[in-house]
Amino acid sequence: MSRLFGTDGVRGIANRDLTAELALGLSVAAAQVLGDEGAFVGRRPTAVVGRDPRASGEFLEAAVVAGLASAGVDVLRLGVLPTPAVAHLTDALDADLGVVLSASHNPAPDNGIKFFARGGHKLPDEVEDAIEARLRQQSSRPVGPGVGRVRDAYGEAERYVDHLVATVPHPLDGLRVVVDCAHGAAYAVAPQALRRAGAEVVAIGARPDGLNINDGCGSTHLDMLRKAVVEQGASVGIAHDGDADRCLAVSADGEVVDGDQIMAILATSMREWGRLRHDTVVVTVMSNLGFKIAMREQGINVAETKVGDRYVLEAMRKGDYVLGGEQSGHIVMLDHATTGDGLLTALHLLGAVARGGLPLDELARVMSRLPQVLVNVQGVDKSRAAESAELAAAVAAAEAELGDTGRVLIRPSGTEPMVRVMVEAPSEEQAHGVADRLAAVVRSALG
Repeated sequence: MSRLFGTDGVRGIANRDLTAELALGLSVAAAQVLGDEGAFVGRRPTAVVGRDPRASGEFLEAAVVAGLASAGVDVLRLGVLPTPAVAHLTDALDADLGVVLSASHNPAPDNGIKFFARGGHKLPDEVEDAIEARLRQQSSRPVGPGVGRVRDAYGEAERYVDHLVATVPHPLDGLRVVVDCAHGAAYAVAPQALRRAGAEVVAIGARPDGLNINDGCGSTHLDMLRKAVVEQGASVGIAHDGDADRCLAVSADGEVVDGDQIMAILATSMREWGRLRHDTVVVTVMSNLGFKIAMREQGINVAETKVGDRYVLEAMRKGDYVLGGEQSGHIVMLDHATTGDGLLTALHLLGAVARGGLPLDELARVMSRLPQVLVNVQGVDKSRAAESAELAAAVAAAEAELGDTGRVLIRPSGTEPMVRVMVEAPSEEQAHGVADRLAAVVRSALG
């Protein structure tokens, strides 16, 4: 039986894979497991629950709230808020548990459930495994005064915005910013935070209807933002995904600035300000080789992890580092947040632009991206990727061809049924050629 929890909570097509019954059961199990571990000893437990604007989030939120209350947990319903806002408010409101209903950058039919422990931290694997095991067990629940109570706490969004603005390293006065909210969870708080920090803001993708989240907009579809930045004469464009834990950027001339470039800008700026602890940044194996070369030239150390923000977080905590993230724009700034926060990233990136007085495209030149091609191979058995001798031989041949001038990465997706083939090479043509050959081997060997 496959593990229910993926690299970022429990996800699936809402009302098919992720049902109201499953959401309720997971919430009960989470409350009981955390209670067994002593998290609630001597006091009445409290949980905060937030969601993105997906239509399915309405019934899934109701199921989660019902499950928590039935397990004896008092619930504060936050409404539509970014995932990092729920993580922050779990800590700021002294809650024992946080729950988010979101499938991040996935299309509207998908949804997911993510839990935060006390302090706004993601649950470790062993606790998720215990929740999954408890899900299959029958257990008693409280009655009478023992059941949890539910109240709305929609005004707590202001507390999150206050926190964001207080961290801004430099006023954003003079910057005209287009922000694409992906018709997602940041549609209200992202423009508000940017304006309060001093920027002139044009908001797009800020009219969620429950079905249009991530639809042709946001951090996975940048064409609309690129066009708007040029048309509006903006200094910078900012793109978030559906739950706003990611941030990508666009320069004034419409060029994309990805997560690696954002981290390179933040790392060099933070070191200049004396805020880059141990002169180290943590990235995943998916980060562009050009990023590592640039950091080496800047005298900044790079620690590398496998893909997934939880692994970045683990390495950051273990090494006492404050900056890390992924090429996708999922960036963690541990001095200010417990998880990746797209709004926080945007504010600090814009702060670096405002402080230096240089346009974003010039700051982004701190690194040169090697041509990188990513091919997503659907419809294969990703569990067999590590065991295939045919695939291993093909990868070895590709690595021999590229030598020190490029690299190959074959990675089964942690959240979707696919295998990702990533190739970096000195030229776009060579990168595409090697990636296409490897993708064909993946299809034949794992199909």
